[in-house]
Amino acid sequence: MLSDVILIYDLLDDPNVNGSDIRKVFENYDVEVRVKTLKSEKGKTDVVIVRIPGKGKENVLGIIGQLGGVGARPNFLGLVSDGDGAVVALASALRLAKMRQKGDVLESDVVVATHVCPNAPIEPHEPVPFMGSPVGVKEVLKEMITSDMRAILSIDTTRGNRVINVKGFAISPTVKEGYILKPSNDLLDIYERVCGKPPVVLPITMQDITPYGNGIHHINSIMQPATVTKSPVVGVAITSEVPVPGCATGASSPTDLEPVVRYCVDVAKYFTSGECKFYDPDEFEKLVKLYGSMLKLVGMEE
Repeated sequence: MLSDVILIYDLLDDPNVNGSDIRKVFENYDVEVRVKTLKSEKGKTDVVIVRIPGKGKENVLGIIGQLGGVGARPNFLGLVSDGDGAVVALASALRLAKMRQKGDVLESDVVVATHVCPNAPIEPHEPVPFMGSPVGVKEVLKEMITSDMRAILSIDTTRGNRVINVKGFAISPTVKEGYILKPSNDLLDIYERVCGKPPVVLPITMQDITPYGNGIHHINSIMQPATVTKSPVVGVAITSEVPVPGCATGASSPTDLEPVVRYCVDVAKYFTSGECKFYDPDEFEKLVKLYGSMLKLVGMEE
């Protein structure tokens, strides 16, 4: 799948890239592409949603490319580290579209969403600066997350920290309705098969699953989809051995991103066929019965 990564990488490494450019990549495939421009006083970004139709809609998987922007112009020229979430999400969509065209149709739809901004702002953060977004995280997520997503993979560059020190990628525990659950055994199994090595699990905290903008420290925006949906969310974190700013250029390696694409595509195969669970429903029900609802973290109250 390296060719898919390189194609998307080249496309996003452009100061004028927009949602229409993404749409053109998929125009020869039997998929649905929707582009919507969101604007604010800080600028604009194009939300891109690609739906790869399956045989049904029972187990629709959402793949979200989380980021502030693919570029930090005029401060820095070129694709920034933060753009890797968009690269992986769109390369996954392209691979799934190619599979469908060849006759490998998944059992349920897969919806891939991200947003494209080549000149996003930079925000101060410890230990290294983050990329901001011209439009609020919650506003963008409400456009990217569809109501039929039964589970979500949230892909985000997660290099700007000192708590995960592995070059490659990690997956988070499952988060659902304000609860941090144990990592999914099915998702760990897929990691082992794809990578041929023990799985790496991203440490997340209660702070990380609270909404952005509350003045509390977050590792990054990787778990933010869990603040706007009841569906289970698992973060797919692109990581490094040392802290790297989200606005850094030259930090993205197509060969590092290719296994992440393979992972997302394999999860799509197994989840849509009902062979991959993000969490144990019985155990989750027991947690809620014992300790009550945490839906206030999702902006909902029972």
